[in-house]
Amino acid sequence: MYESKISNAKWIAYDLPGNLGWIMFRVALVLCFTKKPEIIGDKVIWVLLLLNLLCAAAMIVGIVELISERIQKLDRILPKKRLYRGFGSLTFGGLAGTVISLSALAVALMNGLTGAAYLGVLCAGGLLCFVFGGLLLKEYKKR
Repeated sequence: MYESKISNAKWIAYDLPGNLGWIMFRVALVLCFTKKPEIIGDKVIWVLLLLNLLCAAAMIVGIVELISERIQKLDRILPKKRLYRGFGSLTFGGLAGTVISLSALAVALMNGLTGAAYLGVLCAGGLLCFVFGGLLLKEYKKR
């Protein structure tokens, strides 16, 4: 079992930007596929955006797990498996999403493609999710 003795104020300070991150990431990803900016026409960016779908899926797994933990009132004492399925998935999804999105952004900028702003939002969202999900994950210590 792992336990966090984080204060409520610190929890909120980490939780809000972390939530903003995964929401930004998902919204930007949806916009890339629905608005179909010029970046979608680039094959490398297309593949990277498809990989970002996996990152978004990892984030969703983490969110579903954390909601499940809240429902079961396991907020700050978690088994290792649930800790990593929740905060680990968010942290991993955020890190991978940041790296993949930065790669796509670099390709878009090098090729002068429009729609790079969506990729910038993907980067920012992934980074927020990674940093603040990771900070919450780090707060849990073995009992």
